[in-house]
Amino acid sequence: MRLDLQFKIRSNPDYQRYLRSHSYWYKILNRNPNIFKSFEDELKEQYKLRKIDRLGRTLETVEMLTSLMASFK
Repeated sequence: MRLDLQFKIRSNPDYQRYLRSHSYWYKILNRNPNIFKSFEDELKEQYKLRKIDRLGRTLETVEMLTSLMASFK
Protein backbone atom coordinates (compact mmCIF):
# COMPACT_ATOMS: atom_id res chain seq x y z
CA MET A 1 0.00 0.00 0.00
CA ARG A 2 1.27 3.46 -0.79
CA LEU A 3 2.85 5.35 2.07
CA ASP A 4 0.56 8.41 1.78
CA LEU A 5 -2.46 6.12 2.00
CA GLN A 6 -1.06 4.45 5.09
CA PHE A 7 -0.61 7.85 6.75
CA LYS A 8 -4.21 8.81 5.93
CA ILE A 9 -5.51 5.58 7.41
CA ARG A 10 -3.38 5.78 10.55
CA SER A 11 -4.31 9.39 11.20
CA ASN A 12 -8.05 8.66 11.20
CA PRO A 13 -9.40 6.22 13.82
CA ASP A 14 -12.61 5.69 11.80
CA TYR A 15 -10.57 4.44 8.85
CA GLN A 16 -8.68 2.01 11.08
CA ARG A 17 -11.83 0.70 12.73
CA TYR A 18 -13.56 0.23 9.38
CA LEU A 19 -10.57 -1.58 7.90
CA ARG A 20 -10.45 -3.96 10.84
CA SER A 21 -14.06 -4.94 10.35
CA HIS A 22 -13.94 -4.93 6.53
CA SER A 23 -10.51 -6.36 5.82
CA TYR A 24 -11.17 -6.95 2.13
CA TRP A 25 -10.42 -3.25 1.64
CA TYR A 26 -6.73 -3.92 2.40
CA LYS A 27 -6.44 -6.00 -0.74
CA ILE A 28 -8.45 -3.56 -2.84
CA LEU A 29 -6.45 -0.52 -1.72
CA ASN A 30 -3.20 -2.42 -2.15
CA ARG A 31 -4.01 -3.25 -5.74
CA ASN A 32 -5.60 0.04 -6.70
CA PRO A 33 -4.95 3.01 -4.37
CA ASN A 34 -7.02 5.28 -6.61
CA ILE A 35 -10.18 3.70 -5.19
CA PHE A 36 -9.62 5.37 -1.81
CA LYS A 37 -12.52 7.75 -2.53
CA SER A 38 -14.86 4.74 -2.81
CA PHE A 39 -13.51 3.47 0.50
CA GLU A 40 -14.24 6.84 2.12
CA ASP A 41 -17.74 6.97 0.65
CA GLU A 42 -18.57 3.47 1.92
CA LEU A 43 -17.19 4.31 5.36
CA LYS A 44 -19.19 7.54 5.58
CA GLU A 45 -22.34 5.73 4.54
CA GLN A 46 -21.77 2.93 7.07
CA TYR A 47 -20.97 5.25 10.01
CA LYS A 48 -23.52 7.87 8.94
CA LEU A 49 -20.95 10.65 8.56
CA ARG A 50 -22.37 12.15 5.38
CA LYS A 51 -23.75 15.69 5.39
CA ILE A 52 -27.26 14.37 4.84
CA ASP A 53 -26.97 12.15 7.92
CA ARG A 54 -25.69 15.02 10.06
CA LEU A 55 -28.50 17.25 8.87
CA GLY A 56 -31.03 14.53 9.68
CA ARG A 57 -29.66 14.13 13.21
CA THR A 58 -29.79 17.91 13.70
CA LEU A 59 -33.40 18.05 12.53
CA GLU A 60 -34.34 15.18 14.84
CA THR A 61 -32.76 17.04 17.77
CA VAL A 62 -34.62 20.25 16.92
CA GLU A 63 -37.91 18.34 16.64
CA MET A 64 -37.31 16.70 20.01
CA LEU A 65 -36.54 20.06 21.63
CA THR A 66 -39.66 21.66 20.17
CA SER A 67 -41.81 18.79 21.40
CA LEU A 68 -40.26 19.14 24.87
CA MET A 69 -40.91 22.87 24.87
CA ALA A 70 -44.50 22.29 23.77
CA SER A 71 -45.06 19.79 26.58
CA PHE A 72 -43.84 22.34 29.18
CA LYS A 73 -46.38 24.96 28.09
